[in-house]
Amino acid sequence: MVNIRRRPKLGEAFGWLWAAYAVSAYGTGIGFGAFSVVAITVSGAGSAEVAALSSAGLAMGALLAIPLGPWLEFRAKRPVMIATDAVRFAALASIPLAYWLGVLSFAQLLLVATVTAAAKIAFTVASGAYLRTIVPADGLLVATSRLESTTWSATVVGPPVGGAAIGLLGPVTTIVIDATSYLLSALGIAAIRQPEQPPTPRTTSARRWSDIAEGWRYILAHRTLRRLFFNTVLVNGLIMATEPLLSVMMLSHLRFPVWQYGLAFAVACVGGLIGSRLARHVAAHYGEPTVLRMFGTLRACWPLGLVFIQPGVAGLVIVMATEFGLILCASVFNPVFAAYRLNNIDADRHARVLTAWSITTGTSTAVLTMSWGLLAQVAGPRAAIGLAGILLLGTPFLLPRKLTTPEPASRADLAPSPPARTDAVGHRDSGPLSLPVERLPNKTR
Repeated sequence: MVNIRRRPKLGEAFGWLWAAYAVSAYGTGIGFGAFSVVAITVSGAGSAEVAALSSAGLAMGALLAIPLGPWLEFRAKRPVMIATDAVRFAALASIPLAYWLGVLSFAQLLLVATVTAAAKIAFTVASGAYLRTIVPADGLLVATSRLESTTWSATVVGPPVGGAAIGLLGPVTTIVIDATSYLLSALGIAAIRQPEQPPTPRTTSARRWSDIAEGWRYILAHRTLRRLFFNTVLVNGLIMATEPLLSVMMLSHLRFPVWQYGLAFAVACVGGLIGSRLARHVAAHYGEPTVLRMFGTLRACWPLGLVFIQPGVAGLVIVMATEFGLILCASVFNPVFAAYRLNNIDADRHARVLTAWSITTGTSTAVLTMSWGLLAQVAGPRAAIGLAGILLLGTPFLLPRKLTTPEPASRADLAPSPPARTDAVGHRDSGPLSLPVERLPNKTR
């Protein structure tokens, strides 16, 4: 077992990666919700179009990313990270340009959402695999905790700053800031001087269709990863599906002022800062298996409390307490889970496994978000949130009882790893989280 009591040195390469991630995380925090604001105020989009912008962009981006796993596995990850940051900069920069020229349309917003979603998955896969090559095994929990902490600090600070910027300078201001943050992130990653580890050579030059499914096969053959996979995909999807419904219930049905709505989530996100700082110490005291079971269970218990929101101060306190508890538990679970996952994937399958994980999470979240939106139209947002909360209570049964490494028999059943050419090594994203470090402020991963 990895010694997590001693604080390992993470190295200069991680320092640059962390700085690049911090810049892009704060840019994303400031730009949080900007697409919806622009769609409503500039292109006149309605609620259905705004929901489609979020869900369809995510789903189509995930579909475009399906071939990325085999492609990334045997290539250098750092150039991929720089390129995907550059793509996101260019895509987002096209929005203010079109706005100033008076030609911005909903179709362009949807295209940009799709391109950035696919690029995000590629970055996440590449950065995660790259993180595994520059940080020693006993330092992964510290590294993922720092990334998680950065994500939540950006979530606390970014949206209020972004809201003020939109009010003072116009609807596309925060998109300009977000686009610039990707450019700075690319420059930070380019500044890393440590040579990247070369990839395992590919024995055959042809790419087989089986390569695309290899990530899912590997996950399903690994007893512990399989259970964590189904648990995290379901928990993330159900939690994120209720976010727009909570907004509708608070702002439209219960008539909370916008400032109270923002305050509730700003206060709750402090739980993310606390949890991510505690994760390493909690894991050192109780051990990884206990932390994953305990906090994996606790994070599923809080959302049902949102059913009891009422108007006034009492309702606001319920939202703050419920979201604070959820985010606190998730931010302890996330770094421990991310470190375990990186340490228990074979080096020659990192990109394919992480691609499969990201694609499944993205598509399932999109499907559940649309499904719960339709359910709320029929039964109301409170009933839809309650159903999600009840289903979440069953997700702890999917958590593994103990952590294991892949069984040799299971690995034998897997297709042999296709050898890489002379391209550089593959890896995965560490940004807000693939911690799943992903780049959008949310309490899942």
